[in-house]
Amino acid sequence: MKREFDLAIIGGGSAGLLAAQVAPKLGLRAALIERSRLGGDCLWTGCVPSKALLASAKAAHILRNAGKYDLPAHEPKIDTAAVWRRIRDIQESIAAGEDNPETVREGGADVIFGEATLADAHTVRVGERTLTARYILICTGSRPATPPIDGLQDVGFLSSENLFQQERAPESLLIVGGGPIGVEMAQAMNRLGVKVTLLEMAGGILARDEPTLTALLTEVLRDEGVEVQTNVQLLRASLDNGGKVLQGTLAGEERSWSAAEILVTAGRTPNIDSLRLDDAGVRVGPRGIIVDKKLRSSVKSVYAVGDCAGRFLFTHTAGAETAAALRNMFYPGTQDAPEIVPWTTFTDPELAHVGMTSDEARAARGEDQVRVYERDIGLSDRGRAESAPPGRVIVVADTSHKILGAHILAPPAGEMIGQFTLAMAQGIKLIPAFRDLIQVYPTFSTGLAQLTEDAVYEQLDRPLYRALRRLNDFLGD
Repeated sequence: MKREFDLAIIGGGSAGLLAAQVAPKLGLRAALIERSRLGGDCLWTGCVPSKALLASAKAAHILRNAGKYDLPAHEPKIDTAAVWRRIRDIQESIAAGEDNPETVREGGADVIFGEATLADAHTVRVGERTLTARYILICTGSRPATPPIDGLQDVGFLSSENLFQQERAPESLLIVGGGPIGVEMAQAMNRLGVKVTLLEMAGGILARDEPTLTALLTEVLRDEGVEVQTNVQLLRASLDNGGKVLQGTLAGEERSWSAAEILVTAGRTPNIDSLRLDDAGVRVGPRGIIVDKKLRSSVKSVYAVGDCAGRFLFTHTAGAETAAALRNMFYPGTQDAPEIVPWTTFTDPELAHVGMTSDEARAARGEDQVRVYERDIGLSDRGRAESAPPGRVIVVADTSHKILGAHILAPPAGEMIGQFTLAMAQGIKLIPAFRDLIQVYPTFSTGLAQLTEDAVYEQLDRPLYRALRRLNDFLGD
């Protein structure tokens, strides 16, 4: 049956834009459907504005602490309204270029604005228009979740959806949630002169990362002036003299916290409610659209990628999933969705992660089958030269030196983690590969070579190698 399009793409964020750019180059007739504006969460509420904010905050921090470089330090006079204008200028510049609807159309894809719903496995309705496609790719993203705190809706709060729509930063801020967004915003806001209290329900921030490194990062935040409170249970919100109050318990004792504003960063919810997926028979789970390892939903002509599929909630993963989904739709052979996925929390220093933590590896493999190697890289020559904050690299491996996970706390951790991502994806072992890999000196990556030396020395201490050394000594005589 001849259909209007080869591919209907629902959602004009990072994944949808990539699909709309690639599909015409493959000779496919593609339509990109978006209910609001192109760019999605990454451009308007996530990666771009948050990293622009972090950059301004870091500049203020360097000015404030220039004394450690034997330069004159001073407290900058910060106008956060100007910082917010800079963020909007950056967003508009991107929106006018690669994320412009006309740019997408010039590339060969149709762009249709409106609310999309699925009529069946090959039919999408957009307002009064009905279009058919051989395949449907859903990439509608996610939105901030709202925690069940009594009175929170009445009191009002900020989230990533509206934080960058404000004219300026609030004078003081309660941040609910110690995940990547909450931690990044806590440091950035504090560096811009906002009094920040970070409230986390778990026993520590960044629960999916290596605990040793999150503990070091927590101390960095506290040293800079962020009040970090863990083991917090929030029960209710209220107003008091124009301020906002959160009440709950801290380690079981009643407490309350107040500030000019509340920022909620407590998880995400997939944007799938309005799609009428039931009409097409697409199954949904608690994290979003249920997909197999090929990213296909319960309906073989419907695929889902990115946040709405609930696998990994990162822009870079959404892009990789999109590439895999397009290959699985239109080309011979198939490609599984990516499983070895790195991520980075863009604090200063950055915290990067790929694979299992040490605790996860021990639980999965057994205590005696896991080796954990650590190296302090804050005290490396490059760290000393830059007066860098505390930093460390941790590599988790099995007894054959197969890498199970890697974790880095360092100013360029997001750049460094790629070495381990590649190694894990290609089955490259810590020894001999990293032993023989020459790292540029002086860089923070020099610490990776030093860590590998530690692993080699440990190996040389084992009984077999001690016996071989004795035999070598004997033969040498």
